[in-house]
Amino acid sequence: MKRFVPTTPITPQKDPWEPLYNATPPAYKLTSIEFTVTNLCNLRCEHCAVGETLRIKDDPHLPIELILQRLDEAKDLLTLSITGGEPMYSQRTVNNVIAPILQYATERGLRTQINSNLSLPFSRYEAVLPYIDVMHMSWNYSQPEDFHEVVYVNSPQKVSLTQAEKLYQLTMDNAKKLANAGVIVSAESMLNTRTWQKLPKIHQLIKEMGCVRHEVHPMYQSDFAKNLPVLSLPQLRESIHTLLDVRDEEMWMLFGTLPFFACSQDPDDQELILRLRQSKNVTVRNDPDGRCRLNINIFTGDVTVTDFGDVGILGNIQTDTLESMFARWQSHSLNQSINCFCPNAECAGPNLLVYHSYYLDTDFKKRKALI
Repeated sequence: MKRFVPTTPITPQKDPWEPLYNATPPAYKLTSIEFTVTNLCNLRCEHCAVGETLRIKDDPHLPIELILQRLDEAKDLLTLSITGGEPMYSQRTVNNVIAPILQYATERGLRTQINSNLSLPFSRYEAVLPYIDVMHMSWNYSQPEDFHEVVYVNSPQKVSLTQAEKLYQLTMDNAKKLANAGVIVSAESMLNTRTWQKLPKIHQLIKEMGCVRHEVHPMYQSDFAKNLPVLSLPQLRESIHTLLDVRDEEMWMLFGTLPFFACSQDPDDQELILRLRQSKNVTVRNDPDGRCRLNINIFTGDVTVTDFGDVGILGNIQTDTLESMFARWQSHSLNQSINCFCPNAECAGPNLLVYHSYYLDTDFKKRKALI
């Protein structure tokens, strides 16, 4: 199958979703847009960050022409991401929304990503294969029983283990097929009380699926996950060290939204940061949300810093340009409270979730890198 995505490889050294990839703070650029294209999903995962917005029917979406016009006006764009809900749930959404956006992206030379649970028939994914760089999936399971417990915990209908096992296997098979077709399959694991002691097995399964990248993010309390316990900082450090001990060094490992910083005086933090820096094919991505990315809801036109969280609406694509809304966020008091940048550590500081979970009494602007 012919693919139309740019031929320049996406690598640990060249990650266009990294906020510092093409900008020097404090002058961040709007280089990334994320689209919420559906509120439908076939799963109800316990950790879902948008679970309470899920519905059984989508509203009509805004004209694609308006969406593409706003993208045209954003001159610094490098990446587009598609999220939901489950973006691939409806064939109509795939045909009428996702395909035109992806085709626009490839014509403009933008890199593309879809966030999917990969549990739908493979034919649904074949339609977008020529136009996607990265297929991002969640993988928090060491066995089918984990899958059964996690993905249906908020489901109104009871699902048997046998049914869950079939979907578990389909997800793995779809990942393998996409990887074989040349797509970068990136599997994300959440660090939480369910996964933190199962990471070696989870990593092995991700390798078996042919994934190019294993993403690791701590779970923070948002939406469905708002009542789930977060790991302590010592537990997070232990889980990351364990994973680094057993990982396949040929696989790209990307850590995101980590609550550990080079300005920390804690020697355990410093030890972990140095190990992450020195490990082969390991990167720590600064959070794109608010630094270089905005989220567009295609039904309302509302633009936010992220598809989850409590920042509020920055504007609407029916009346505002993306650049004007990005500038609005840059001057927002919430952004100013966390908007620090350390050139020595190439660190953009905590995002709001990290800040509120661990560092409410910390002024990062008064700190400096110690390693």
